[in-house]
Parts: sequence; C-alpha cells; structure tokens
Amino acid sequence: MRAVPCLLFALMLACTCLKAQPPVAPIPVEFFAGHEALYAQMVVKRNFDAAGKFSFFGLSTYTANYENIIPDHRIINISQVSYSLGKGFGLMAGADMNSVAGIAPVAGAQHNFANRQWLAVTVVSFFANADADLKFFGLYEYKPPINNAWTGYTRFQFVYNRSLRENSHNNSYVYLRAGLRWKALAAGAAANLDWAGPGRFFNDNYGVFVRWEFK
Repeated sequence: MRAVPCLLFALMLACTCLKAQPPVAPIPVEFFAGHEALYAQMVVKRNFDAAGKFSFFGLSTYTANYENIIPDHRIINISQVSYSLGKGFGLMAGADMNSVAGIAPVAGAQHNFANRQWLAVTVVSFFANADADLKFFGLYEYKPPINNAWTGYTRFQFVYNRSLRENSHNNSYVYLRAGLRWKALAAGAAANLDWAGPGRFFNDNYGVFVRWEFK
C-alpha cells in the first residue's frame, strides 16, 4: 500500500508540470450506453517539453452494470511517462491500476503516430508483478473527411494481457466504434468485447456512444 501514496504524488507532480505547457492535443471523453452496461473513457496525452522528448499518456475507463452491483464494476487506469527516440518510437515507464488485479509498475516500448485523419498508439508493457505479465495495447482511430463540417469516426482499441510466469491468458478486449464527427463531437455505434481468465470467459456489450474532445 505504500506505493499508492507515492504514485499519487508523482501523478500530481506530473499534472502540475503539464499545466505549464500549451495544450497540443484534445482530451477525448466518451460515454457508451450498451445493452448490458455503461462505459466511460478518457484519454490524455501531453508533452512535458517543447521538443516533445518527454510526454505523459493516461487512459482511464469505468464500466458499471445497470443493476449497480458494485463488486462487478470495473476501473482501469493507465499512467505512463515516455521518452521519444524519434520517428514515433519511444520508451515508457509508469503504472497500471485496475479494480481486479490492483496496481503494478510497468515499463516497455511504444509507437505513436498522429495526423488529421489517423491516430495510432501501440504499447508493449512488462509488469513487475507476481504473474510477470506481458501486455499489448493498441488504440487506432481513422477520421476520413466527408465535407467541410463532417468527418467519419472509427476506432479499434485492444488489449491482450498474458502471464509469462503461468503461461496463461489473463484478460483481453476489443473495443469498436463507428460513427460521425462534427467539430469536437462524435457519436455512433459501439461494441465492447471482453475475454477474462485462462478460460477466456466472454462478455459482450453493444450500444451507442457519444464523445467530446475537450481542448
């Protein structure tokens, strides 16, 4: 438990440093109402310095069922500080926190690419935990222009987590989005597909999403 106050202090210090930098990317906040559960997600990416060598990436999600069964609710938080090696490649270190496995330090490699139509974030993480987890994370968006006001919006987001010590599957998911985007607002159809444990217990959730990009 001693690691938690230290981590919170480090994140508060990081946010203080980031406030001094001009915003370079929007902060998307999404709500998804599915047939089984509600889902919320926020993504933050900010540079510490003007050269963009050091940056912060954070992703937070919350899943709640309609029966409001608290033990079944899920919280995930990914917090990473990265160092750029150039051409989108970099090294990262940070922590993964979730309501099932708790908190674990992570380190690994990543690649980022962004322009007006594409966003691609790929991260390979090694966990310093009892299971010696290996995690692959990907977030890919495509926003093709339709006219001067509207664009399409699609997203493919996935996680695959495996225990190297047990040589077994821990958890994985695929999140899909398809819709339209007008200025900072996007909305459309959504699907969350999850697999849990060595037996790959499957859970699916289908519905609609709305997303706003805060500047």
